[in-house]
Amino acid sequence: MKVIFKNGLQIIVGALVYALAINYFLIPNRIGEGGVTGLTALGYYTLRISPALTNIVLNGILILIGFKFLKRETVFYSLWAVLWISLFLRVPVFLPYHTTQTVIAAITGGVLMGISMGLIFRAKGTIAGSTILAKIVNRYFGIRNGSAMLFFDLIVAIPSGLVIGFQNMLLTVLELYVSAVVLNKYLDVFGAKRSVLVFSPKNQAIGEALSTQLGQGVTMLKATGFYSKKDMDALFYVCSNRDWTAVMPIIMSVDPDALVVTDQIRSVRGIHLLDL
Repeated sequence: MKVIFKNGLQIIVGALVYALAINYFLIPNRIGEGGVTGLTALGYYTLRISPALTNIVLNGILILIGFKFLKRETVFYSLWAVLWISLFLRVPVFLPYHTTQTVIAAITGGVLMGISMGLIFRAKGTIAGSTILAKIVNRYFGIRNGSAMLFFDLIVAIPSGLVIGFQNMLLTVLELYVSAVVLNKYLDVFGAKRSVLVFSPKNQAIGEALSTQLGQGVTMLKATGFYSKKDMDALFYVCSNRDWTAVMPIIMSVDPDALVVTDQIRSVRGIHLLDL
């Protein structure tokens, strides 16, 4: 229940940031968007249809598609996000950001969009629209969320130049690129893991120290030196970026001469099985 409450609250914050980007930076400067959000902006520019109405109708359809390909948990969190985004989009706008330097609005809107989607993605949700499609592509093909989402968004953004003009279409592409980069960086920083491979005659002591101090499983692998033909233990450990700052000092305190190979990984499944 605590995790559900935390994710739900994080999605609300992400939805608020998303609505601020749309209502205060993109729409006031006639900058479009991709996916369903882009269609909501076009509907507003051409027919004055409420973005909240377009958002909830079109995203509702895509969430139904998500039921077939995504986890039920992701779909329900996405529905929660769409409801809050639609609610925040209906809040009156008091001080929209108008500027002749529209590139500032495009970059700022892109940064805010990237942060908002990062918050929602980290809470196991999506904002529906192209993010539903990006989640499906990520799950089945391993393509990064931000990159997949950028592809689907451009399908809507580029033709939008017929409505918002060529210059604003270019600004829209810039905003989408910035949001995709920010989203990928956000997920890398807050969602990625670190893997550590240690070669040391003191690996048993290192493994015990890591497990005791960080409370996470450690795996010992059997390795053989190619030239020496000697058998040894290779220690394999996966940790969060938060714990990473403590890993190297622990290893060095046990064996300053240990050979340590590290890498950043984007996805881990079944981490509890590493303590075998």
